[in-house]
Amino acid sequence: MAELERIDDAHFAVEVLESEEPVLVDFTAAWCAPCRVMKPVLREIADERPDLRVVSVDVDENPLTAATFGVMSMPTLMLFRAGAPVVTLIGARPKARLERELAERDPELLAQ
Repeated sequence: MAELERIDDAHFAVEVLESEEPVLVDFTAAWCAPCRVMKPVLREIADERPDLRVVSVDVDENPLTAATFGVMSMPTLMLFRAGAPVVTLIGARPKARLERELAERDPELLAQ
């Protein structure tokens, strides 16, 4: 299981907003215990879903991106499609629940 790719303020637009594939962004912080709980869940999803890119943004190191998208709590998970956030989920959750919520809020994920 590989680590999630880390994205910074300088590369967010190119790596996430301009991506042709959907991108699930984990807005996280090193001090956030629930964020640490989510890391293995997100790595599993990244390994199992070649159609979905999963990346991480440290909010303390990248405050501009966090502020731009109104991230106030961690973890915040945002699914971006075609340059826009289409799903926002706040807080830790089990893998099955995360996958269900993403599919319910973005039916295109089921089709892929």
